[in-house]
Amino acid sequence: MTKTLVIGAGGQIGRILVQQLADQQQPVVAMLRDPQRVSFPASVEVVVADLEGDFSHAFRGCSRIVFTAGSGAKTGPDKTLLVDLWGAKRAIDLAREQGVEQFVMVSARTAGDPDKGPEAIKPYLVAKYFADEYLIGSGVPYTVLRPGRLTDEPATGRVTTQRPDDAVEQVISRADTADVIVQCLGDERALGEVVELYQSDRDDKGVFL
Repeated sequence: MTKTLVIGAGGQIGRILVQQLADQQQPVVAMLRDPQRVSFPASVEVVVADLEGDFSHAFRGCSRIVFTAGSGAKTGPDKTLLVDLWGAKRAIDLAREQGVEQFVMVSARTAGDPDKGPEAIKPYLVAKYFADEYLIGSGVPYTVLRPGRLTDEPATGRVTTQRPDDAVEQVISRADTADVIVQCLGDERALGEVVELYQSDRDDKGVFL
């Protein structure tokens, strides 16, 4: 069975995603910088690695990659550059070398045009823009997901790729975002797609592609 590497498994989306994959009995590798901070089911393979160091060993045996790592809001532009851009670039290079079948990048809603995003996070959006572009041009089979403003609300199962006109409604929960990642993995319809993700008020569940 195909094994999935989750880069950024210690983050909020990453933790939900790893748990979901484990619950579905899908082989998953959780890449963590500090394994003492997170507890996963025994079925989850944990690999200790840092995006600022050598993390090539984490890719062994993995044919699907999910990049949901981030430098965090409390760090400066230097970490944004090293993690969100350079770390992503190196992960994409490793994926290309190993011939992985899918690389899912968790990006941000205005990464396609950082000038339209909040000024306070512009360095992050610029890093995401160039990481996304590098992935798209890498030759690695990709899926780029650009979720709206993230919330901690429970999953609704109702997701749209159409950006709401009202900025207040341009939100999606981390749980719904993780659900979409699971749906994308191994789905040929998701390959080559760059989509934004928002909570929907429609009743049809799980329709996003």
